[in-house]
Amino acid sequence: CDVNGIFKIIGGKWKVLLIKAIAKQCPKRFGELRREMEDMAQTTLTVQLRELERDGILCRQIYAESPPRVEYKLSELGKTLLPVIDMLDSWWISYKSEVK
Repeated sequence: CDVNGIFKIIGGKWKVLLIKAIAKQCPKRFGELRREMEDMAQTTLTVQLRELERDGILCRQIYAESPPRVEYKLSELGKTLLPVIDMLDSWWISYKSEVK
């Protein structure tokens, strides 16, 4: 198992939170993500979204409007991460109850 490869894609402070936020309301506009991730700098948000798009987890749709509108949604590959994230959430809840 190449754990390092896994964490290159979904590791870090924000990526799993972004995946969960987009999964909850899909598609999600950039401005909505900015408001939801209020502790994240805009440049960090942009970088994280671009990395998730580059890795095939997200799809970005740009609309030629004024002002421009950008929406993000999970790719089919990104959707396969949701059960994994749910399992990690369950493990974390069990871990916290065991180790106090």
